Amino acid sequence: MKPLFIAEIDAALGADLPAEVTVHDSAPAMLPSVFAVSDLACAAMRAAGTELAACLGAGAIALDRRLTLMWFQTSLRPQGWAVPAAWDAIAGDYRARDGWVRLHTNAAAHRAAALSVLGCAPDRTAVAEAVRDRDRDALEAAVVAAGGAAAAMHDLAGWAAHPQGRAVAQEPLIAWTDAGQAPARPRPGLRGLRVLDLTRVLAGPVATRFLAGFGAQVLRIDPPGWDEPGIVPEVTPGKRCLGLDLRRTADRARFEALLSGADVLVHGYRPGALDGLGYDAARRRSLAPALIEVTLDAYGWAGPWAGRRGFDSLVQISCGIAEAGMRRTGAARPVPLPVQALDHATGYLMAAAVLRALRRRDRTGQIASARLSLARTAALLTSAGEEEQRPDLAPETAADLAPETEATVWGPARRLRFPIRLPDGSGARWSCPAGPLRAAPPGTVWA
Repeated sequence: MKPLFIAEIDAALGADLPAEVTVHDSAPAMLPSVFAVSDLACAAMRAAGTELAACLGAGAIALDRRLTLMWFQTSLRPQGWAVPAAWDAIAGDYRARDGWVRLHTNAAAHRAAALSVLGCAPDRTAVAEAVRDRDRDALEAAVVAAGGAAAAMHDLAGWAAHPQGRAVAQEPLIAWTDAGQAPARPRPGLRGLRVLDLTRVLAGPVATRFLAGFGAQVLRIDPPGWDEPGIVPEVTPGKRCLGLDLRRTADRARFEALLSGADVLVHGYRPGALDGLGYDAARRRSLAPALIEVTLDAYGWAGPWAGRRGFDSLVQISCGIAEAGMRRTGAARPVPLPVQALDHATGYLMAAAVLRALRRRDRTGQIASARLSLARTAALLTSAGEEEQRPDLAPETAADLAPETEATVWGPARRLRFPIRLPDGSGARWSCPAGPLRAAPPGTVWA
């Protein structure tokens, strides 16, 4: 692991951890990239693991580098069924008149916004023709203004000079806010920890999956109509998934009861979304005075794009990662990271922040909240510079799989062994299999 990544992450967490980390390099483990994405993956997983060890009073953890890189891809191995495609048919990179633009159309509303701006049929050929004569920045702005999600490709220097790139560079990797005091209440591990999950693809669900795997009680809430079928089987083990419409009085009452009983709120809605529903920071604090909040956005919390819709693939296009991949490999089109590393790394950093804040509250009564962003994680990655990392990942074997069969509603599945092992040899274990969104009964409450 690069010392630069470890030093910056530890400084962001305020690390004072006694845990030792043993990194197992029992097999080759390197993903193909022009950035140190493999080291970033391991550094983020290490952060979550060391904070977990501190919460559990464990003196050491073992981290398997190869399994970490595999988890940054996908952990689920369906047996006799298939996970739906992760990408919409027209999502992707398109050549504009003066460069490249990426359209993110997995959500129906984002797809409709892009097509309304382009005024074309919903197929890749028609979209490519419509984009070809457009200015990349103007098209990006038009799609975003219409409620969609798009990104024009910049190189590293262009992003560094961009107003949003400059704003992100000034932000901390993890921005902490002190939110008052509560009675100190030492907790033996994560058992009984109540985590309310208001997150979507993909960083937030990764964070709460980690917490659920080590004993936290996670309730995920989604509104009517939202789905992410290509992701849900990957990220919902150990979670009860509820459906609430916060425009309805009865559902608002249920939400407020759940929030009042929560220890932690993890949310990744676009900044201002909860405020618009009547749940701004002051209201949330009034309902749950001792609540720890950890939240993320795509493009950072200051600058002209604060609050902009975004996803891992869009941030890679905006901040120069995809251009560097294209340039260094001589490819004819943008070359992103081999995995959605910004999402996964930010997710494990969010889990680490939850555990750090929990430990602080339980020891001292001090309540802390944290904010992270995909763009700031990207800045950490690119700060190490460009380098050639050739693929060197040993093939998966049966020994890489956990022994349990996960009985999901879609069919049986196996899951990779989790990369972190505690001193007693245990790893992550989820209390229930992955399941669909909004599947929990309406009257679901904290256990």
